[in-house]
Amino acid sequence: MEIDENAEKLKSLHVSSLDEEEDESEAPNDDVEDDVSEDDDDDEEPVPMTLGFAEKPKNQWSLLRQYFPSKAGGIPAWLDPINLPSSKSSVCDFCGVPLQFLLQVYAPLSEKSTFHRALFVFMCPSMTCLLRDQHEQWKRHPETPRRSVKVFRCQLPRVNSFYSREAPAVDGTEKLLTAGALLCNWCGTWKGDKICSSCRRARYCSSEHQTAHWRSSKSSHKVHCRQLEIPGEASESAASNSLWPEYEITNEDEFEFEFDDAEIFNDNGPDNSLISRSRTDKSFEKLQTYFKGHGDTRSWASFQAKVAVAPDQVLRYSRFAQAKPLWPVSSGQPSILDIPKCNYCGATRCFEFQVLPQLLYFFQVKDDGQDSLDWATIVVYTCEDSCGGHLGYKEEFAWVQLASQREHPASHFLK
Repeated sequence: MEIDENAEKLKSLHVSSLDEEEDESEAPNDDVEDDVSEDDDDDEEPVPMTLGFAEKPKNQWSLLRQYFPSKAGGIPAWLDPINLPSSKSSVCDFCGVPLQFLLQVYAPLSEKSTFHRALFVFMCPSMTCLLRDQHEQWKRHPETPRRSVKVFRCQLPRVNSFYSREAPAVDGTEKLLTAGALLCNWCGTWKGDKICSSCRRARYCSSEHQTAHWRSSKSSHKVHCRQLEIPGEASESAASNSLWPEYEITNEDEFEFEFDDAEIFNDNGPDNSLISRSRTDKSFEKLQTYFKGHGDTRSWASFQAKVAVAPDQVLRYSRFAQAKPLWPVSSGQPSILDIPKCNYCGATRCFEFQVLPQLLYFFQVKDDGQDSLDWATIVVYTCEDSCGGHLGYKEEFAWVQLASQREHPASHFLK
């Protein structure tokens, strides 16, 4: 399908699919050797990669769902605002608490059914649950998968009941065609299926969030219950003070940053360097501290060399068939057989994007002890066919690599 001028104006982290250019026979299959080592990739041709950067938005309206944003933190801008994931899918499978919104990527494809397409990542902020998740993700074909990190894919054709078929106005005046589902007043993320029995207005996705709102020192529902006025439509804010800071994810092609590494670190380098020395030094100081002492020098050196051209990147995206994730450490990498096939159509899942540990620093996550959230990378694999169907959101697969599981203080909780 040709995408016209209006469609091209849509803001996205869009990387053109090779569906029309690549032979499907090149997709990986179960007959491939159980090994994903990338140590001998030096002779391979470079694969186009889009880098995502966390930036404070110039205009807050640009993060609303009618502008199809890529964003991190805050609350999700649901693409399908009505048919949200089920209440069972929305919670951590270990502690039962609703998952917290991490980020979303707007990534449309060239097919009619994927004119609009977005991927949403959620996770439990508990490191204890993430460590348990590590044990579960290694289980091949579990009868009942349990995860603390979940990914949902949503896609819509150009003509749909939620958005105009034309590109949105870039002045903040774009209006919604339909209201969304009523969301939880505490997290602003999941459907508010539970109602306060007193005021009959406040809505919650869970008893945990109702209790949290009632006890909150910032905006206690206990104080405002009787006089609370809540509009009869989806809220664009949340009362919770524990959400991660909100950023817009902007994107650049990696090749635009690929210049001599010496220019990055040379004090006498050009004034128009894409990355300032102060920002580079600060980013690498944090990353080096993060991986220091893990005894994985070779993988870290490879990771460092690749991200050096743009050390503030928080996301790497590519749907090219040859694209591979960048692993910060050699341990904890999956084989092809560890990536389950699509739950809905049985197609192979392929790498689409990864979240880098730099995002933790933008989220101001503190390394303050036994339950401090921490990861090396989160790699997202999605259905190669991006299959459709009646579900508003289909669950995809995330592989989480930790810098070191054995040394984390929370690991003693695992049995």
